Amino acid sequence: MRLFLLVALTMLAFAGNSVLNRWAVGPGHIGAVEFASLRLLAGAVVLATLVLWHRQGLAWPGRQGRLAGVLGLSAYLLGFSLAYRGLDAGTGALVLFGMVQVTMFAGALWSREAVPLRRWVGAGVALGGLALIAAPGGAGLALGPFAMMALAGVGWGIYSLAGRGATDPLAATAWNFLLAVPIVLPLGLVAGFARPDATGVWLAVVSGAVTSGLGYALWYAVLPRLGAARAAVAQLSVPVLAALGGAALLAEVPGLRFWLASGLVLGGVALASLPYRSLTRR
Repeated sequence: MRLFLLVALTMLAFAGNSVLNRWAVGPGHIGAVEFASLRLLAGAVVLATLVLWHRQGLAWPGRQGRLAGVLGLSAYLLGFSLAYRGLDAGTGALVLFGMVQVTMFAGALWSREAVPLRRWVGAGVALGGLALIAAPGGAGLALGPFAMMALAGVGWGIYSLAGRGATDPLAATAWNFLLAVPIVLPLGLVAGFARPDATGVWLAVVSGAVTSGLGYALWYAVLPRLGAARAAVAQLSVPVLAALGGAALLAEVPGLRFWLASGLVLGGVALASLPYRSLTRR
């Protein structure tokens, strides 16, 4: 029961990032780049503090995967915030989640891992869901926000692939956040910072310090007890939670296209992630 509650809290934190970002950027409380920058700074401070508290020092975790991790994290943060100028909370989370899984699948092919037929089928179904939600007409998305969230998903997928061999994931995450600061902040200066209001600043800090920094730390604590398959399935709840949060807090009620696309994306990921015995067990 304790593990279930910790996992549920972590999934709420992940979904909260989408709701907080949309809440701040959508109505114009803060600019997208400013939100990403403040979120990054707050997350870096919290993660570095956690590492210093637990490790009594901020030791360098090594260079393996560091450049890819930092660049992937930077692309995720910027693409995520820019996308929420035009996507609602649930749709953004669904596109992000789908692209992360597609990127992880491409990483497996690049590494020449053995990919069973079921995983190919699952990836194809998930891609079909993304194509449905991006299709023009009706509730179809504008190309720009969709492309930004797709970039964020690729960035987070690369970040996840780069961190698979980390011996100290918490320290590696803290360093990735710290090293991303000199990348993200200059881009913000080039784009031109606007003056955010107090609501925008507060939402960005909460997203960085709580739902990102503490949320990621909690995820790394429960991940070894879940295993890869259960971890992937647990994350299926994030787009749905984000959609419910957007409906409750932002009055963004998802339409039929969202739920059809969700069924395809989440069903495809479940098919690709679950072990065969779990799928056939009665």
